Amino acid sequence: MKIFFSTRSIPALATRSLSERVRIMENAAKCLTTPVKTLLNLLKLLVIVPVFVLIIRTANDWHSLLWALVVFLLYPLIVKPIQYSLCAKYVPQVLSKERQ
Repeated sequence: MKIFFSTRSIPALATRSLSERVRIMENAAKCLTTPVKTLLNLLKLLVIVPVFVLIIRTANDWHSLLWALVVFLLYPLIVKPIQYSLCAKYVPQVLSKERQ
C-alpha cells in the first residue's frame, strides 16, 4: 500500500481543486468497508487517548501539558496519510459514479 501524505499526491486527484479533492475523498471514505473503518477509528483512538491521559497528569507535572500539545499537533500527520491511503483505492469508483 502506497502512503499518500496529501490528496494532491493521489494521481487521480492531482489536477483537481482542493474543494473537489475533499468532496471526492469524503465520498471515497463512505465506500470503506466496516472492518477498515473500525481499524481507522481505532488508530484515531490510539492517537487521541494519550492526549487526555497527559492532560490529566498535569496536576502532577505541568510538562505533561506540553507533551499533550505535541501529540495533538502530530495527530493529522499520523492519521491523515493512512486515511488518504485507505481511501485512494476507491477514488476511481467515486469518479466513475460522478461521470454518470
